[in-house]
Amino acid sequence: MHRRRLIVLAVLFVASAVAYMTIGARGNWGFVLEFRGAKLAALCLVAVALSTSTVLFQTITQNRILTPSIMGFDELFVLIVAMGVFVFGMTDYLVVTSWVQFVVSLVLMTGASLLLFGTLLLQERPDLMRMILTGLVLTVLFRSLRTLLVRMLDPNEFSVVQVSSYARFHQIETGLLAIATVTIGAALIGAWAIRHRLDVLSLGREAAINLGENVRRGTLQVLVLIGVLVSVATALVGPTAFLGLLVVSIAHAVTPTGRHAVLLVSAALISGTTLVGGQALLERVFGLVTPLTVVIDLAGGVLFLVLVMKGSKR
Repeated sequence: MHRRRLIVLAVLFVASAVAYMTIGARGNWGFVLEFRGAKLAALCLVAVALSTSTVLFQTITQNRILTPSIMGFDELFVLIVAMGVFVFGMTDYLVVTSWVQFVVSLVLMTGASLLLFGTLLLQERPDLMRMILTGLVLTVLFRSLRTLLVRMLDPNEFSVVQVSSYARFHQIETGLLAIATVTIGAALIGAWAIRHRLDVLSLGREAAINLGENVRRGTLQVLVLIGVLVSVATALVGPTAFLGLLVVSIAHAVTPTGRHAVLLVSAALISGTTLVGGQALLERVFGLVTPLTVVIDLAGGVLFLVLVMKGSKR
C-alpha cells in the first residue's frame, strides 16, 4: 500500500517539475532550461531539507506539532543577519561572499541547536511543556534583539535585514547551489543511514534504551543534522515558518506508518510537490499575485491551530 502511494506522490512531483520547467517557456530553450533548472534544483533542495528536518525534530521530541521553525530557528537566522549588518555595516556585509555568510550561519545555527535544545532533549525525562515554552521564549528573545539592532540601523541597512526576514521562493540564492547540494546531500545520507535507529527513538526514551539504543548519542546526531538542514534551507530562500509542519502532517495522513524509510520519502515528495507545483502555479499562471509563502503560512497556521485544539481535547 505504501509503495503504491509513494509512486503516486512521485508522479505528482515529476508532473509539477515538468510544469514548472515548461509552462510559459519561450525563446531560447538552452537559457530557459539553465535558468529554470537552477531554481528548480534549489526548490527541491529546500523542500527535502525542511521536510527531513521536521521529521527528525518531531521524532526526538515525540510530538507532531513542534518544528524547528516554530522553536525559533528562523528568528535566530534573521538575528544573525542583523548582527552581521550591525557589526560590519551594509557595505562590508554585502562585500563578504555569500558562501562565507553561508558557512557562518551554518556553524552558528548548528551550534545553537545543540546548545539550546540539547540540554532539554538529553534529560532523563524531557518536559514537553518546558520545551514549548523554551521555544516561545527564544523566539521572542531573538525577535526582540533583532528589533533592537534594526532600530539602530539606517534605512538602507534595515532593508537588507528586512529582505532576509521573509521566504523568497522566486528569488533564490542560486550561487549557493553547489555548496548547498553537497551539504544537504551529506545530511540526507546521514539521516537515511540512521533511519532504523529513528524508528527506535520514536518509541520513546525508555523503550529505546530497553532495545539497546544509545539515546543521548542518537539525539545529538539528529540535532546536528537538523541544524545543518535548517540553516542551509534558510540561507537559500529565507525563513519558512509552517512548511515543514504542513507537509509532514500530510505525509502522516497519506502514509500512516512509524517506519522512517517510508515517512522521509513521503514527506520529501509532498514537500517538493508543494513548493515546485505551488510556485509554478502562482508564478506562471497567476503572475505572482501573492507570494507562495503567504499561502503556505496561512494553511500551516490553520493546521497548527487545529492540531493544538485537537490535542487539548484529548
